[in-house]
Amino acid sequence: MKIEQLHQLFLQCNLISTDTRKIQENDMFFALKGSNFNGNTYAQLALNNGAKYAIIDEQEYDTSAQTILVDNVLETLQKLASFHRIYLNTTIIALTGSNGKTTTKELINAVLSQKYNTIATIGNLNNHIGVPLTLLSMTRTTEIGIVEMGANHQKEIEFLCNIAQPDYGYITNFGKAHLEGFGGIKGVIKGKSEMYDYLITNNKMIFVNANDTIQIEKTKSVNNFSFGNHSAKLADIQIDYINSNPFVYSSFNSLKIKSQLIGDYNFNNIAAAIAIGNYFKIPKEHIKAAIENYTPTNNRSQIIKKDSNRIILDAYNANPTSMSAALLNFEKQSGHKIAILGDMFELGNEAKLEHQNISDLAISLKIDKILFIGENFYHTLINSDKASQYKTFEDFKNHFKISKIENTTLLIKGSRGMALERLLSLIK
Repeated sequence: MKIEQLHQLFLQCNLISTDTRKIQENDMFFALKGSNFNGNTYAQLALNNGAKYAIIDEQEYDTSAQTILVDNVLETLQKLASFHRIYLNTTIIALTGSNGKTTTKELINAVLSQKYNTIATIGNLNNHIGVPLTLLSMTRTTEIGIVEMGANHQKEIEFLCNIAQPDYGYITNFGKAHLEGFGGIKGVIKGKSEMYDYLITNNKMIFVNANDTIQIEKTKSVNNFSFGNHSAKLADIQIDYINSNPFVYSSFNSLKIKSQLIGDYNFNNIAAAIAIGNYFKIPKEHIKAAIENYTPTNNRSQIIKKDSNRIILDAYNANPTSMSAALLNFEKQSGHKIAILGDMFELGNEAKLEHQNISDLAISLKIDKILFIGENFYHTLINSDKASQYKTFEDFKNHFKISKIENTTLLIKGSRGMALERLLSLIK
């Protein structure tokens, strides 16, 4: 079946689904495969649960007029998304970066939705499956689509850009994330910059943080709209950081904006949303309202109060760049402080060095106690009475009486695989 024909069938359906447990009436089911599952085996169940069509790629499951056999289900999903993007002709803003992608995406969506009908990537569905699903969730009523793109190796951003064909793009930063897949920090810069390559080749607009020297260098003499503080004299728009005590406070066009995001490291995320909102002519009062009303969720810089304790939960992900920023910000907090830090993943050969660097930094700061959890942190060299190491979460749980902590501010940060949000149930 040609992609044009499949698209016509798709337009008759409700949503795209890849999970039979979430099927709704008249969905189109794509039978994706994984290392531990074969979606083809669930095709008939999807139809029984209400799917209008099931897209499969194994002949033996082509048992109904509602099953559509293709060469490769995943490739078909990607081609359909790209075709749908052209069909809609919707304005697409793409963003990637080492840190802050999801928070920045949510802030941009909050700002632009003040004036436009927007759709943004749900959660962190930002890979070779998530990007197509985001595009296919858009309709003719969608005025702006905000597509987050994640990557852990070269050519991935290039591939996603070719699917989404963005009109605008923004890279949050270039940090020490996914060093194993990218082959070091130079590889990170090269891989993330594939978005610049696409936008420049296609004469599209790039949003640039004028306080980031790498962004400035890579986008000079190209079509861009820049933002920065007053030290960035040539920026198209100026946005200034005031303080973060604990929430980020900034100013723009004589307007002061107090967010619900902690840590000065979130200032650039907020500034990007303000700048992009200004570019798309969102009234400044509406920009202020959108930023001030945005509340972080999903274990990202959340502040949670439990009896006498205050918890800064930033356990969605971690890498050396974001971990350093979180610790430096945490040091500024008042009162008794405990940092609970979990291993950082996907660092490859740099894992030992980077975990040691974070251990050294944490111990050097004015933090009362540091608790390290995970195989990597367990093997770092520590010479401090205020630090303790635990090889596993269970080891920590069995040996540290966290329930007895009172009148304390806690920072909880680690990579997704550490699932440190489990600590919440152990704290009063």
